Order: sequence, then C-alpha cells, then structure tokens
Amino acid sequence: MSSDERKLGGIGSKVLFEDDKVRIWELALAPGERSDVHRHDLDYYLVQVGGDRIAVEPEPDSEGEYKEYFAADVVPGIVVPMKRGGVETAVNVGEKPYYEIIVELKDA
Repeated sequence: MSSDERKLGGIGSKVLFEDDKVRIWELALAPGERSDVHRHDLDYYLVQVGGDRIAVEPEPDSEGEYKEYFAADVVPGIVVPMKRGGVETAVNVGEKPYYEIIVELKDA
C-alpha cells in the first residue's frame, strides 16, 4: 500500500513552532507506545532529549534512510541529521518515557 492510499499522521505529537523556514515538533512516547505512521516530506534534525531505547519501523514503500526495523539506545542531547522520504512508525521499545524534538527544514 502506498502512503497516498493510507491515512498518515503527524511526524510528532505536537507542533511547537512554525515559520517560513522551520517547523518544530515534539515527540513524546510512553514505554511501548507507537507514533502514527507518518511520512517525512522535508529534511530534518532529531534532537533526543530523554528515554532509553527507541525504534523505527519503516513501511515497505519508505524511501528514507532506514529500510528495515532499527532500534538504538537513546543519547540525550544528540542531534541527528535526517533526509526526507521516510514513511515509518517510531516505537518506544524502552522502559522510560521517550522525548525528542524534530526540526523540519522547509525548502526555500
């Protein structure tokens, strides 16, 4: 199923700020909680704030950096640059609440 044929959610839990250059989201997931399936239409930065383990489950039609399930330890304060194209679900596979900030870079 293509991402155009299914309902996609937001890439985060809530938009914190938006202007003509960036859109900033927060993503908060309780242990075991999953985000909506979402598509990244813009390049972005992830800023991990808290938690212990996070995973990404890419959809079969994802064009993002992750093509297969991937889980990693959370490193609070790390900033990870990401390219657009991913269609995925974030999953808190840890025992602590997960929190990150996502900064989408709008095209000029």
